[in-house]
Amino acid sequence: MEDELVRMERINKFYGRVHALRDVSLRILRREVVGLLGDNGAGKSTLIKVLSGAVPMSGGEIYVKGRKVEMKSTIDAIANGIETIYQDSALVPQLSIARNLFLGREPVKGPRFLNRLDHEAMNGVARDLLKKVGITKEIPPDTPITALSGGERQAVAIARAMQFDSDLIILDEPTNNLGVAETQGVLRFVREARNTGHSCIFIAHNIHHVFQVVDRIIVMRGGRIVADDIDPKQTSIEEVERVITGEAMIAAVERLS
Repeated sequence: MEDELVRMERINKFYGRVHALRDVSLRILRREVVGLLGDNGAGKSTLIKVLSGAVPMSGGEIYVKGRKVEMKSTIDAIANGIETIYQDSALVPQLSIARNLFLGREPVKGPRFLNRLDHEAMNGVARDLLKKVGITKEIPPDTPITALSGGERQAVAIARAMQFDSDLIILDEPTNNLGVAETQGVLRFVREARNTGHSCIFIAHNIHHVFQVVDRIIVMRGGRIVADDIDPKQTSIEEVERVITGEAMIAAVERLS
């Protein structure tokens, strides 16, 4: 499919005798925000870890832009345009905003063997990116991460993914433990990511947050995908909760019996 960005086919994952993922197949389109929902133990985190290269799959295939790829490490995922933003943002608290944005990929000036970081270039990009993701107040790029609020840290993590032109941004519980204002900021950043051409997978326990930003909802249960085409504009939160818990399936079986 021309608009298809990522496709996972028949993904399986075993942890010893535990079958964590069972023939999971899904696809993500370009400029699409997908909500990935399910109770604890449903398989969401394992699936994302496979896609982000954090854990190896036991079987299956992954395609990016129609090309089969190997996800042996997070470096492979990044090389294929996939960035993952975890709940703790995976930032280095002691380093500045600018250094975190370029962590491991810092520009240098002068002869490369001198390894002189181009702080001016990094600070300039940082200022632009912070505005792009919706931070309106003036925060100096050399501000350490420890001085930022939870929402601002998430903004920096999202800005880092956008800086390196990631095609797919995975957000794992980005609104957990955030205040109301900070949560709205993160949701705004997700909308901005879509508007600037990125796709997103949004994982959250708070279904109300998911309904505010996603185009499509995927539900996992017991290591399987039980629904992958739920339209939040045509479905209620209560109906999605029934799919997550399995009540919808039980009701359907009772109607047939």
